Amino acid sequence: MMIVKLLSLENWKRWLWAMVRFVLIVGLSFVILYPILQKIATAIKHKSDLYSPVVVWIPEHFTLENFKNAIKIMDYWDTLLNTFLLASITTILTTASCALAGYAFARLSFKGSKLLFAGVILTILVPPTTILIPIYMNLKDFTLMGIIPLLTGDSANLLNSYWPFILTSVTANSLKAGLYIFIFRQFFRGIPKVIEEAAYIDGAGVGKTFLRIMLPNAFPAIVTVMLFSFVWQWNDSFFTTTYLTSSNVMATQLSSLPYNLSIQLEGGVATNKDPFYMSMVQDTGILLAILPLIIIYLFVQRYFVESIERSGIVG
Repeated sequence: MMIVKLLSLENWKRWLWAMVRFVLIVGLSFVILYPILQKIATAIKHKSDLYSPVVVWIPEHFTLENFKNAIKIMDYWDTLLNTFLLASITTILTTASCALAGYAFARLSFKGSKLLFAGVILTILVPPTTILIPIYMNLKDFTLMGIIPLLTGDSANLLNSYWPFILTSVTANSLKAGLYIFIFRQFFRGIPKVIEEAAYIDGAGVGKTFLRIMLPNAFPAIVTVMLFSFVWQWNDSFFTTTYLTSSNVMATQLSSLPYNLSIQLEGGVATNKDPFYMSMVQDTGILLAILPLIIIYLFVQRYFVESIERSGIVG
């Protein structure tokens, strides 16, 4: 009788835990998917559906006019190409520089390494707004330690170009670079030292060991950092709108979308600065901005989950 009670109690615990997990998963899915589904439902609505009391999710008049307006106003295809190019360049350079830094902190012993790594952790904790002004002034009057004025007679203005992103990526100071260095450091520390020692015995140096032994074994960390870097650069509006004020990338186009909407849509009588219609087209533009990331995730989500698990971020 006692055994039966214990079994029934265990079944109740399992059932209760299954219900808690179900509620948590449904709740998290709702929080994540609700804004996207809402924007999709809004994007395919006709303007007349905005004022219909019976239309909530499914429109009465299906239309793609909002997509056409958003694509035209945002110069979407040119913007998509520029954003993809910028995100790809920064992702490749950031991954390479952070992998080198992470390997140095994990395996090489040099004076001041602990102090430098504390600085890396500090970059994760300190808000980027605290160092924005000095970085902005350095990029506006870039001298390269006095070399550029010596050769040209004046400093170089790197703003409104891709150079700020390239320089910060090459030097492992780009967006979230501190986190990427930490990921690589933790992963390289988990690789047995016997592998490196065998390479040193065979005559390989530090560089050759890193490129041929350590880097191929760090594939999960590389995938993790590349995906994080690409997505964060794509979605970044803080640094992008600061360094690129006139370039056609998603961040600048989305930040100027309300102003462009007020100019483009004020000519017609039916669309004369209607705030609800402008909000509808703006939601469509936001949906177009995140659509490439959703498509990419559908193809790489399996590799992303595996790389997160193998890199030990969640452990």
